[in-house]
Amino acid sequence: MSTATMAPQPLRERSLKADFPGLAGNWAYLDTAATAQKPQAVIDAIVAAYGRDYATVHRGVYERSATMTLRFEEAREKVARFIGAASPNEVVFVRGATEGINLVAQSWGERLQVGDRILISALEHHSNIVPWQMLRDRRGIIIDVAPLTADGRIDEDALESLLTPQTRLVSIAHVSNVLGGVADIARIARAAHAVGALLLVDGCQSAPRLALDMQALGADFYVLSGHKLYGPTGIGVLWSRAELLESMPPWQGGGAMIETVSFERTTYAPPPQRFEAGTPHITGVIGLAAAIDYVESIGIHAIHAHEAALVAAARAALSQINSVTLFGPDASAGILSFAIRGVHPHDIGTILDESGVAIRAGHHCAQPLMALLGVPATARASFGIYNDLDDVARLVAGIERVTRIFGSAGSH
Repeated sequence: MSTATMAPQPLRERSLKADFPGLAGNWAYLDTAATAQKPQAVIDAIVAAYGRDYATVHRGVYERSATMTLRFEEAREKVARFIGAASPNEVVFVRGATEGINLVAQSWGERLQVGDRILISALEHHSNIVPWQMLRDRRGIIIDVAPLTADGRIDEDALESLLTPQTRLVSIAHVSNVLGGVADIARIARAAHAVGALLLVDGCQSAPRLALDMQALGADFYVLSGHKLYGPTGIGVLWSRAELLESMPPWQGGGAMIETVSFERTTYAPPPQRFEAGTPHITGVIGLAAAIDYVESIGIHAIHAHEAALVAAARAALSQINSVTLFGPDASAGILSFAIRGVHPHDIGTILDESGVAIRAGHHCAQPLMALLGVPATARASFGIYNDLDDVARLVAGIERVTRIFGSAGSH
């Protein structure tokens, strides 16, 4: 199909693909929701951190260690500014959003009692379901599930109706990793707080494409993963209000999270160090800071507009193919899930791969949502800052090829 009929790209004219060595070879990478490719600037920062700059942090008194410690804590300050935190001390470095949610479940969650309730939604990632089920098994809490609207967004009216005086926590995704819908976090925060509950937000898909302001959103916990933000794997962030972190016990013991240790007793460091036991992922933090620099050099609003335009172009083109079913709302933040009648998503992914187009095929760590959609799996195309209209055209051409191979109904 011709890209001439598609909307113009709102991002700056020059292609960003050259910044990403992983995209060499004319590869149409449409799996950014799983993990983003890394710009050369991030790779260079990691190489330097492992090479000429490498030293431990928070321990050595020699110059290089002191310098690396300064860069490490400057990265914490950069994250705080990027998400609109009140203080760098509200930023806890973790391995990723999954670990951040588990930290909350195993530290803050231990105060819950039999009969207390946690409210999640029907579109959550397994990482925002399983930790609460484990907490339920330990503490006897009850998990409530908010339904979705007909177009696959969290039904916020229904969510509010499920809140009770026994609800202690609402835990939801800011952006669905399957359907791309954006939740009204500020509204949900107000509703949760009205019954005395806290709000945890899974920001894995929102941090790379939405402007964040912890003060305006009103959440109590917010988690994100660096590798979806064009940074390295193995690093993420848990943000929480300072007074809330102060009230939480450590969840792991070891070095760096203590004030004093004797064989009789141990006293713990204040947050965030209280939750960062052991030698941290030093190079991961440096790489995350470089990724934030890169994203900010482009502009988060431009990124969101660009990805939304690409999804809109893809939805418009795929809606003309009779055998294709599109899932999720029309207004999507960079993510499009679909199915082709009579074709397993894995076959879709394999055939597209033959044409150099990479998508995700499977349940996307959201099996309850798949059951709700009535499918075992979906195919998912997810866009990043390096994608363009040519990638959309290649996706559509590949899907048209799938329909020809399997004899599915074609275009109008």
